[in-house]
Amino acid sequence: MAILFVLSGLPGVGKTTLAKALSPRLQAVHLRIDSLEAALKTSVLAISPAEDAGYVAAAAVAKDNLLLGNNVIADAVNPIEITRNIWLEAALGARVKALNIEVICSDEAEHKTRVETRHNDISAMSLPSWEDVQRRRYEPWKKHRLVVDTFEKPVEESVEEIIEAFSQLVRYGSY
Repeated sequence: MAILFVLSGLPGVGKTTLAKALSPRLQAVHLRIDSLEAALKTSVLAISPAEDAGYVAAAAVAKDNLLLGNNVIADAVNPIEITRNIWLEAALGARVKALNIEVICSDEAEHKTRVETRHNDISAMSLPSWEDVQRRRYEPWKKHRLVVDTFEKPVEESVEEIIEAFSQLVRYGSY
């Protein structure tokens, strides 16, 4: 049975790095909101800001892949409950389980350094500044999730933490 992995967290905490490392290990499709929103922006419709369009489109693609039996990794900030629920609805629609993963960097100085030094690999997208990240609305979680702190931890260690939670979800129905 396929599983939807929902990676959430502020820009610069390591969501995409984790998704890229997890995808081959889980044989999962990686859906990156930044890529979808950049494509919407450069389309003939020039949708910018994308508001919920990137999330809605990605959730539809996620559901299609889940119905085909593919694991899916959703890589998005998911700052508010509404965006988080879009993914849960996709999982419910495909009748699969979802694993919510909040990715954090608990050290503010390290988080700031990551934001200020990261490489932009999507030309149609502008990276947020540290001030943008600090001002960003990010609601506290109300639902159960796995919290992965990427501060002073090798990527592979975080990947193993997520794979262990995945194994427990498959084996016992929860983690």
